[in-house]
Amino acid sequence: VTWGHPRRGGDSRAVQEQLRDVEQIQATNLAFAAIRRNGSVVTWGDEFSGGDSSQRQSELQNVQKIQANHFSFAAVRSDGSVVTWGSPQSGGDCSVVRPLLRCVRHVQCSEGAFVAICADGRAVAWGNPHFGGDSSGVSDLLTNVSQIQATDAAFAAIRADGSVITWGEEFSGGDSTPVLKQLTTVQKIQASRFAFAALRADGTVVTWGEAACGGDSAEVAGQLVDVHEIQASRAAFAALRRDGSVVTWGRSDCGGDSTAARSQLQGVQQIQASSHAFAALRADGSVVAWGDPDAPGFPPESAEELKDVREIQ
Repeated sequence: VTWGHPRRGGDSRAVQEQLRDVEQIQATNLAFAAIRRNGSVVTWGDEFSGGDSSQRQSELQNVQKIQANHFSFAAVRSDGSVVTWGSPQSGGDCSVVRPLLRCVRHVQCSEGAFVAICADGRAVAWGNPHFGGDSSGVSDLLTNVSQIQATDAAFAAIRADGSVITWGEEFSGGDSTPVLKQLTTVQKIQASRFAFAALRADGTVVTWGEAACGGDSAEVAGQLVDVHEIQASRAAFAALRRDGSVVTWGRSDCGGDSTAARSQLQGVQQIQASSHAFAALRADGSVVAWGDPDAPGFPPESAEELKDVREIQ
């Protein structure tokens, strides 16, 4: 069932009879794609943003998962092949790299590009080069890749040995040269719009990219120890330490400054982020929020119902 702006996917009447036995839904900025139980795909919304998949319908069978950037979709089929549609400039056309897209097990996206991780550990990128769609400069290094994360216009790949390979726009974290020697034994990476934060095996954190968006964590570097989880808003990061305390950095209007909530940020079990704020779930089931109080979804001070909470999303 859909509702909202009709040209942005809110009106699905044209395909309503097909929207049965739906198991999964993905969205670009202006369109939706639904995977049905039989592996077929139904799309609707803006045709130039992936709402029209008529040219690919014969290929959209046995689909297991779909990834979406702002204007294009990429579907992974049960045989590991990939089908794309939407804006050709944003990755809706993968014809150039299609011979390489075999046995794909995961697809990640930036705003205008995709990267696929194949079963043999190779990573293949396509789409707008200004959004990380061109990885030719590091293609020889994109082997044994286990995980990929993306900012708006860059990608960071973790290899099996814990090293990290980056590409894309420099301002968005595509250039990790200044911290390259520190990017060892990396286990996870999180991304804001223009910066990355890498969590190492020893619980320390390495950051790079746009300084104002969390790429510079120098002011809190001494506190970034024994970290086991990182979350990112639009332009800030929050690190959860094993003792239940929280460390934040980045733009204050996006949650980078948690000073006002610091006394309450104890015994934290989980952190989630919206675009301009963070919410922390404590062991007693209470919730603490910080960031921009005018941002949509920010809880009021009198949110008495935020008790006995089990999970935040």
